[in-house]
Amino acid sequence: MKNTALTEKHISLGAKMVPFAGYNMPVQYEGINAEHATVRNAVGVFDVSHMGEFILKGENALDLIQRVTSNDAAKLYDGKIQYSCLPNEDGGIVDDLLVYRIDEKTYMLVVNASNIEKDWNWIQQFNTNNVEMHNISDKTSLLAIQGPKAADALQSLTGIDLASMEYYTFKKGTFAGVDNVLVSATGYTGAGGFEIYFENQYAEQIWNAIFEAGAAYGIKPIGLGARDTLRLEMGFCLYGNDIDDSTSPIEAGLGWITKFTKDFTNSAALLAQKEAGVARKLVGFEMIDRGIPRHDYVVVDTDGNNIGRVTSGTQSPSLQKAIGIAYVAKAFAKEGTEIFIDIRNNKVKAKVVKFPFYK
Repeated sequence: MKNTALTEKHISLGAKMVPFAGYNMPVQYEGINAEHATVRNAVGVFDVSHMGEFILKGENALDLIQRVTSNDAAKLYDGKIQYSCLPNEDGGIVDDLLVYRIDEKTYMLVVNASNIEKDWNWIQQFNTNNVEMHNISDKTSLLAIQGPKAADALQSLTGIDLASMEYYTFKKGTFAGVDNVLVSATGYTGAGGFEIYFENQYAEQIWNAIFEAGAAYGIKPIGLGARDTLRLEMGFCLYGNDIDDSTSPIEAGLGWITKFTKDFTNSAALLAQKEAGVARKLVGFEMIDRGIPRHDYVVVDTDGNNIGRVTSGTQSPSLQKAIGIAYVAKAFAKEGTEIFIDIRNNKVKAKVVKFPFYK
């Protein structure tokens, strides 16, 4: 099991540690509901240094990104970020990722922790034009500072004007006395905030500075448990749960990051699927009857026929109700449709709702 540069810090703070994507990670400190509320109402800090980062450089870097990703990276400008995915050749998704344009010939790709090696090998096989590729995952730390008070809590640490940064843009500058820190107006919580990339050697210095500067704003460390409930309330997909090698971006409602203005891996088949329509769709649902939906629970119709499966589910701390995400047959995907979740052989009533759950 790998550690992040801050593992000892989490242990000293009393975090409950669990294995996640090959890393020893904090799942919670004081409890998921309390940590969830901290991020929704104030500001919290996640150590997400297990994520992967690749640098792609050279004349043909954009061309390679265009061929392996579904979104149109030609639309990016310096300092802009794009959400995208790596389609496979069978209609599924190798991974979802963020593409950062550092300059015309330099890009950073941020990939999921469990897929670092898989993604690297996948992109490398298409690298036929000598794009310089660097896997900087093991030497890069990443903190997500999330919540409505994030900009105020961090502003004293940097000359970058945080409040004026647009969503999905980034800047490089000095942060907590460290040069060349990448500050990104992104996150996986729907609560606003920033993600900060820097070299491992500065991890403790930056962590301590953030908690000192944020003390007046009620800043707290947050584990992966609350990260999951926060992203689920927004209807954000989690790789391995809601999308994987067997789910198409069209089925998953990711048509908005699938641009047919260029050729990319399996684009012809995905375009045909978009035009013909899909047999199943990823939908959000909330429970009407009591019961908490879990990953892989079966979804049935009134007569008990199997119409799909749950991919993610939880008791929403913000909404105080059980919510979930599921693939269901297209006929049941319309908002307001009544469906049932098979929970221990009981048909438990739910209804299809629009994303996000939390508004």
